[in-house]
Order: sequence, then structure tokens, then C-alpha cells
Amino acid sequence: MVEDFKDPIAVFSEFVSRKRLKMTPQRRHILDVFLNSEGHLTAEELYRKVKEGNSSIGQATVYRTVKLLADSGLAKGVEFGDGVVRYERKYGQTHHDHLICERCGRNVEVVDAAIEKLQEEIAARHGFVLTGHKLYLYGVCPECRKIDPTSV
Repeated sequence: MVEDFKDPIAVFSEFVSRKRLKMTPQRRHILDVFLNSEGHLTAEELYRKVKEGNSSIGQATVYRTVKLLADSGLAKGVEFGDGVVRYERKYGQTHHDHLICERCGRNVEVVDAAIEKLQEEIAARHGFVLTGHKLYLYGVCPECRKIDPTSV
């Protein structure tokens, strides 16, 4: 359940402070770019966006900051089966699963109460209490099926 969310900037500032790090202007810029980006970004894609606004920020700084964003709970790494980690906003977001096209890589975020309930029931049947899960459903999207409907 989502309650009384702090501003993500405050969350990150407190996190880096607890790690005995500073909220540098570079980290703040990277955080702002990440928070204002939609979808799922690789660290490299985030780096390119960061460079547009501040060309002095290095790739290593972006990669280290992405790790801090994930460790702070603001970001979550997701893998869609292609060996690339992408980051999406986690803090303040509701849980969702993903549909992934095996041809073009398109992904769709899915929220389905029936799937969530079924997962809880399955866990309970086996004596588990769920603490989290990742559900990735792979298939072929409608656009790719239009291009080659026979290969599904």
C-alpha cells in the first residue's frame, strides 16, 4: 500500500547522506533526468539524455548514480530477456507486470487483479507468503504479426 510518499528528491538526498555521500549537482541532474523520463531506460540511454543537458557529466558517474537510484528504491532494474538491464521508476508506482514482444522488443505494462490474486493463491497453497515477484509474458505483438502472420 502506498502511503505518505516523500518527494523522490528528498528520498534520494537522505539515502546518499546515509551512505556518507553528497547530493552533488551531477547526481541531482541525473536524478531529474531519470524522474522526467518515461518508460524503461538502459544506463546508456540515460547517459545520452543526461549529456544533452550537461555535457560535463561522465558515463561512469551516470552508471554509479543509476546503481544508487536502484539501491535507494527509486528505480528498479528490469530484464526483458535480451540481456540488457533497463530501469524504470519504482518509488510511488504501483506494481505491474510486462508483456514483451520477442521480435521487436516492445513492452507493455500490465496491471491485472486476477493475476495478482492467482499468484497469492498459488503461493498460499504451497505455504509461501509472497514478498515480491516479477512476471514477464513473452509473445509477438500485433504489429509484428501484421508483418509476418505465419511465423507465430
